[in-house]
Amino acid sequence: MAAADSFRVAHAGGETWQGAIDACLGRLAPPASANIGFVYATDRFGGDFPAMVERLTARTGIGTWIGSTGIGICATGREYFDEPGIALMAGRLPEASFRAFDMTAESLQAIAAGAPGEPGNRFGIVHCDPRNGRLFEQIPQLAQAIDGFLVGGLVSSRGEHGQAAGRATEGGLSGLLLSGEVAVATALSQGCTPIGPTHTITKADGNVAIEIDDRPALDVFKQDIGEILARDLRRVAGYIFAALPVAGDDRGDYMVRNLMGLDPRRGLIAVGDRLSAGQRILFCRRDRQSAIDDLKRMTGELKRRVNAPPRAALYFTCLARGPNMFGPDSAEVALIEREFGPLPMVGFFCNGEISNARLYTYTGVLTLVL
Repeated sequence: MAAADSFRVAHAGGETWQGAIDACLGRLAPPASANIGFVYATDRFGGDFPAMVERLTARTGIGTWIGSTGIGICATGREYFDEPGIALMAGRLPEASFRAFDMTAESLQAIAAGAPGEPGNRFGIVHCDPRNGRLFEQIPQLAQAIDGFLVGGLVSSRGEHGQAAGRATEGGLSGLLLSGEVAVATALSQGCTPIGPTHTITKADGNVAIEIDDRPALDVFKQDIGEILARDLRRVAGYIFAALPVAGDDRGDYMVRNLMGLDPRRGLIAVGDRLSAGQRILFCRRDRQSAIDDLKRMTGELKRRVNAPPRAALYFTCLARGPNMFGPDSAEVALIEREFGPLPMVGFFCNGEISNARLYTYTGVLTLVL
């Protein structure tokens, strides 16, 4: 790999964003030809994210910075979770192969018309404000409009939800579109494991499952979670979830959704997504060892798919993962490096993860730039 094609990474903590940015820039040393940068900052610096993007543009000469804030961020060998931190990655892509976009300032039609490359080979790296009430429709609409594959995440923050897409922005869906000239490989790892069979919703209203397999929904739920948990349903909070299988997927993929409420009197289950009769559903639990095993599986399979060392990587992982699931000392990114070595990588801990235009939770989405 030629030095001019290399991506460089730097990360730093500190009491001030100015000090952290300067420390990162002192270590980054991007190639003179660099024309693309990624920036992730923990929400301790969230209010200053626009100033960060402005300083990075002025100091590096890189006109396109892409990124967001997060309660946690990650970089090569390091996770910053609930502490001040900034991670930068910069390198070069072919000039006509990428385009930043921002749906708060551009129409979907304009973004599609300006997308680089040929339809069917495009790839999008996206960040979305979870307060955006249209995100469930905008994510698949964008994928359809550009005829491409999306990865990314929902911004996580206890303050401002900053994003970067060539400029600082907030409130919508933004990111980077790539043409097929930029080779990528991506995969997803689940953080929850099924605890029972797949069922069929036979009666629903909005986000409420009324009947599953022609039985009261809660009766099916209790059967799957077992007698001990069924005796005290308060114990399922944060441990048991619903999962919606992806139609037509031959790998058994599923999207985990939070349980919003249980009604023992009427036998109902409320789920964090719209439900409909005929839809498939199963129940799953958070499980540390299963998450570790699945991350190892995913990185191993992804490594076998690529023929050369990756130039760079982006990792979008759930807030409930990281130290909350894998343990301290940056254990989650260490598992990725076990397969790929200390490759240039940045990313953040999300409020929801995006893969192939679908919104997931409790997952990790790894993308390699080849």
